[in-house]
Amino acid sequence: MDAAQARRENRFLNTVERLGNLLPDPVAIFVIIIVVLMAMSAIGEALGWSAINPVSGERLAVKSLFAEDMIRRLFVEMPKTYTGFTPLGLALTVVLGASVAEGSGLLIALLRRAVRDVPGRFLTPAVLLIGMLSTHAVDAGYLVYVPLAGTIFAAAGRNPLMGIVLGFIGCSVGLTGNLVPGQYDVLILGITETGARIIEPGWTMNPIGNWWFILAIALTYLTLGWIITQRIAEPRLDAWTNAQGSRQEPAQAAADPGLTLIERRGLRVAGVAAVLVVAGSAALSLWPGYSPLHDATAPAGQQWLPFFRSIVGQLFVLFVAAGWAYGATTGSIKSHRDVVKMMANGLQGMLPYLVLMFFAAHFVAMFSWSNLGPITAITGAAQLRAMDAPPALLLPLLTTMSAWLDFLIASGSAQWTAMAPVAVPMLMLLGISPEMTTAAYRVGDSVTNLISPLSAYFVLTLMYCQRLWPQFRLGNLLATTMPYSIAFYIAGSLITAGWVAFNLPLGPGAGVTHVLPAAGR
Repeated sequence: MDAAQARRENRFLNTVERLGNLLPDPVAIFVIIIVVLMAMSAIGEALGWSAINPVSGERLAVKSLFAEDMIRRLFVEMPKTYTGFTPLGLALTVVLGASVAEGSGLLIALLRRAVRDVPGRFLTPAVLLIGMLSTHAVDAGYLVYVPLAGTIFAAAGRNPLMGIVLGFIGCSVGLTGNLVPGQYDVLILGITETGARIIEPGWTMNPIGNWWFILAIALTYLTLGWIITQRIAEPRLDAWTNAQGSRQEPAQAAADPGLTLIERRGLRVAGVAAVLVVAGSAALSLWPGYSPLHDATAPAGQQWLPFFRSIVGQLFVLFVAAGWAYGATTGSIKSHRDVVKMMANGLQGMLPYLVLMFFAAHFVAMFSWSNLGPITAITGAAQLRAMDAPPALLLPLLTTMSAWLDFLIASGSAQWTAMAPVAVPMLMLLGISPEMTTAAYRVGDSVTNLISPLSAYFVLTLMYCQRLWPQFRLGNLLATTMPYSIAFYIAGSLITAGWVAFNLPLGPGAGVTHVLPAAGR
């Protein structure tokens, strides 16, 4: 089936694509929703919208963004709001390092070697799985792996746009489905702990308390993603057309002749450099009497937070060291000036992203100033409580609420910070463990990222696609990711309901049910 026929046979995705392409540029979308946000804040203040913070007991009221102090704050803190936006700092730090690894040729050499070892029929699940695992490197996967996934597909003679989308999908759902727990588990379950202690002050989070659940989700998403790619998403894409406009069919793709002797030597030297960086990181974490990346004075379960939070900085050092070592060996780097030039070249491609982040940063900040975010989350969790539904139904409802709120609060940790103090104690009183509540929330939080134009990384993925094909628009990306989002949401909700119904273990030492101490009961 060719791409034209595949598009004709799927009217729903055609409609999504057509309507999505009618949307304005993402920058304009952020400007529009900022205006709407300001109007809603004024209405909310006039109507007295509020909610009680379940942790502090403080009443949170909506604040009008038209108030004098808010307008003053907007203009006075404008530079601070922009430069303090967390995704911006993460992106620039990782790109500075990755641009050295890419400019020296290291990343391309690694990918060429990896592609040759992966059978063609397993390329789709392999790209998805690597994307999931890249979640452990915080947001570096979006910034480094997603564009390189397109290169992997191109090297295999397949449309690189499909590779970029699959890389993005893997990075997005890796927060919910993964082979092993990582820094996000520590972060999200740490937030769960604050909610659980409202009911049970001695409750301590288990950082591997969702392991079996996220493993089951990963295997399910890999299977569904493989099927959707082969039967729906990839058939809709045309055979790849390169920058010169000549069409390249998969069968016509030039075979990779393999790495040269000097490239293989460069990889060995880069590997030595990488091992030295990893050894240095281990020393900073484990050296007796001097371990800045390990806080022995912190509560149990949080002692490794400095290590996880430093991963972006460690990746910067790793990319620069390994890239420089490879370039010095192969001749692509002759002096430190070449390294600086590579960093500058890497940032040039980020210019459209820097423009977008200015408006995204202000939307996120203004949403927080207005109190609309936490009030919406707290009110929604209270409505779940009022339904008095059985847990097998209540938890998928929590998943659904999480998915919808993700359109408003793109940060999963920020959203859970607002919801956990209500949802976790509520479900503990119904006999549901904090780990199970967290698992249900995570399912909804990840699937919406695939289709949210308000997600910074969704827009970044669109920019990657437009570098290859300038005519690729927002609707094209939505039509490609929508089937994955719908399938993952349905499957994740069913797995959540089934986990509760069959009372399966969530991870080592964590189950579905929870028995409160006598005082709590």
